[in-house]
Amino acid sequence: MKAIEYTLNATKQAFNSQKILSSADAVKFARNFYHDDIMIYESVFIILMNSNNRAIGYAKISQGGVCSTVVDVKIIAKYAIDSLAVGVILVHNHPSGNASPSGNDTNVASKLKEVLRLMEVSLLDNIIITEESHYSMADEGTL
Repeated sequence: MKAIEYTLNATKQAFNSQKILSSADAVKFARNFYHDDIMIYESVFIILMNSNNRAIGYAKISQGGVCSTVVDVKIIAKYAIDSLAVGVILVHNHPSGNASPSGNDTNVASKLKEVLRLMEVSLLDNIIITEESHYSMADEGTL
């Protein structure tokens, strides 16, 4: 039987470590990841935060179809630990234009919040963006 050697890799590149103090700041930052695809298929990104409320990185977690995608909390946890983030902001889009969270959106946020909490990382927000608007679970008190 052969064993697999796992390694952790990080690619350093120029990154503007932006301060994020509100959901509006997070949305503005996240819109840099989305282009015309914001209306075509659902994509999930995370913004990794340090203790000074600065974005220290981001990652695309998944890309799906027109109305759903898979969010694997293990992958998010890996990025949070690898980057030594103290907080994570989950961002995804709704191509339908309806920024309201689905039951699945709420369930994913709840599960992710618990998993990250065990590693002393906070889920700071779960933001849904559309071409015209956004919904912040933190702002609405539903996180």
